[in-house]
Amino acid sequence: MNPRRKKRMMTVLAVVFGLGTAVALVLYALEGNINLFYTPTELVEGKGPEKQKPFVGQKLRIGGMVVPGSVQRDQDSLHVEFKLMDTGPTVKIIYQGILPDLFREGQGIVAQGKLIAPNTIEAFEVLAKHDEKYMPPEVAEAVKGIKHEKPVYNTVKGDS
Repeated sequence: MNPRRKKRMMTVLAVVFGLGTAVALVLYALEGNINLFYTPTELVEGKGPEKQKPFVGQKLRIGGMVVPGSVQRDQDSLHVEFKLMDTGPTVKIIYQGILPDLFREGQGIVAQGKLIAPNTIEAFEVLAKHDEKYMPPEVAEAVKGIKHEKPVYNTVKGDS
């Protein structure tokens, strides 16, 4: 092999090695920022054919409907707890902050946070759907077939 070809080959190998190293470092750095999407049923029962459950401390996103009557607000702080459901079990969400204006019971939401117990998530972000037509595809698939009814309030009729 002549010296010119040898020099070109060494340059090509160095560039390929450098690019491979850069890609490996980027993937390693992004590994901690990957958030997997779960529904409440997948969180409790496991996801996929292997029924793989997330581990405590894992970052994740969860989507579902806020269970009517489950929202508990602390009067002295911005601490809120509520339950989320799809077609099966419920999951408890703990959130510290201001909830979106569209947040209400029976509403579809997506929460992003960390799993602190097998069925409890400490959320750092809560997103409510924009209008009646919008719903993330994963949530729409999970809640297909659920009937959502408006809450019924007891009213007292007057003597008129």
